[in-house]
Amino acid sequence: MVNEVKSQVNIKLISTIRPIDGESETIEMWLDGQLINKADSLYLKYEEMQDDKTIRTTMKLDKERALIMRAGAVKMRLPLNIFEQQMGHYESEFGSMPLTTQTKNMQFSRQGMRGDFYVQYDLLMGGQNVGNYTLDITFTEVQ
Repeated sequence: MVNEVKSQVNIKLISTIRPIDGESETIEMWLDGQLINKADSLYLKYEEMQDDKTIRTTMKLDKERALIMRAGAVKMRLPLNIFEQQMGHYESEFGSMPLTTQTKNMQFSRQGMRGDFYVQYDLLMGGQNVGNYTLDITFTEVQ
């Protein structure tokens, strides 16, 4: 049995999308979630609503690699690795689409009840760069 420690957290998430064609878009969300310590790994879980549909997100966080998994209205597996390109996928009602990430910058720190995760990556579909994405996440454990 793997030892698992869960904490309730408040999350501030800032997502910026800079598409190759089109205008930049920044979304800021305040969410409630869980921080899970399991088998020497740290997971951040939260739910968000998009067009009245629920999206469940689980992120495995580290300094050099991360994994973003989404389920519900959006199904996606997006691995991030500071050292090499990674293959992931996005699923919709039209089928599964392979994705490639080229991570440009990743930082993760945790001090006591607070943590920060920052990642900047290029997203490629069919070998073509479709844009630059930035996620800036701050989480604070609820007392």
